[in-house]
Amino acid sequence: MKFLVIRFSSIGDIVLTTPVVRCLKQQVKDATVHFLTKETYYGLVKSNPNVDKVIVLNKSWEFMIHQLQLEEYDYIIDLHHNLRTWKVKQALGVKNFSFDKLNIQKWLLTAFKINKLPAIHIVDRYLETIKSFGVVNDGKGLDYFIPKKDCIRAEDLPMSHRFGYIAIVIGAALNTKKLPVHKLKELCLQTDFPIILLGGKEDRSDGDEIASVNEIKVYNACGKFNLNESADLVRNARLIITNDTGLMHIAAAFKKKIISVWGNTVPQFGMDAYYGNETISNFKSEIKNLSCRPCSKIGYNKCPKKHFKCMEQQDVQTIAVKAIEFEK
Repeated sequence: MKFLVIRFSSIGDIVLTTPVVRCLKQQVKDATVHFLTKETYYGLVKSNPNVDKVIVLNKSWEFMIHQLQLEEYDYIIDLHHNLRTWKVKQALGVKNFSFDKLNIQKWLLTAFKINKLPAIHIVDRYLETIKSFGVVNDGKGLDYFIPKKDCIRAEDLPMSHRFGYIAIVIGAALNTKKLPVHKLKELCLQTDFPIILLGGKEDRSDGDEIASVNEIKVYNACGKFNLNESADLVRNARLIITNDTGLMHIAAAFKKKIISVWGNTVPQFGMDAYYGNETISNFKSEIKNLSCRPCSKIGYNKCPKKHFKCMEQQDVQTIAVKAIEFEK
């Protein structure tokens, strides 16, 4: 059987689909698995041995559809479920299985704080789309594959960080998911271990400010490494402290201990760290019982209420103490 799995974006969401492609490839006899995603995320999928071919969302929609039609798929597994995936399914005209995004339940939670979401992780909801093929959750958790060319060498890091470090992810897609810079500076001061700051080029200046508290202990790697190289830094870290972002899910794929910091989003959305059947130490730092939280299933550039209590009230000392406990 030939499957087309669709997930256009983003980093964390694509990592969360890896149990689906693995279970399809390994449990369905002679399965061929192709993956359709945005060109930006091609490198995220191409090293996955459970994916036979990656097709990118092309600038020419007609050419992409023609390319897909030539593949003659038996089934489409739609893990994005939006207007564009509907158009793909209509054009190909083969049987498809779509992921339920539970948008009404999410709206009820963000608008009225009424939680009707099932207590089921998004990975298990993704896997529901392929159960009719006799596929079951193998319990192995998430996957992330790093090409050898992107593995970090010892000489890529300062001497002070070559014998162990914790990684703090300071970036996120939107600001209301980010622990503020002054809180991160305080966290670094209260942490005795060597620290590597992770984020994109857009986080470089914030990283410089945070690292200024102790430039020997804190190494600002934001924007210096590509995604796979940053993932390798995560793989080799003793502990990950992270916002609700893609690197959190990459850390879970490597079965790392995680301290996750939650701002406007909540773990109840079903997208916290997923380890499969393994029990790994992880701690969720969040300010509960705020009348305004969660304010969005995605996030904002600025707090809509202007007070940003969900991050400003985070107890940095508790996070630091938990880091000491987890690092042992």
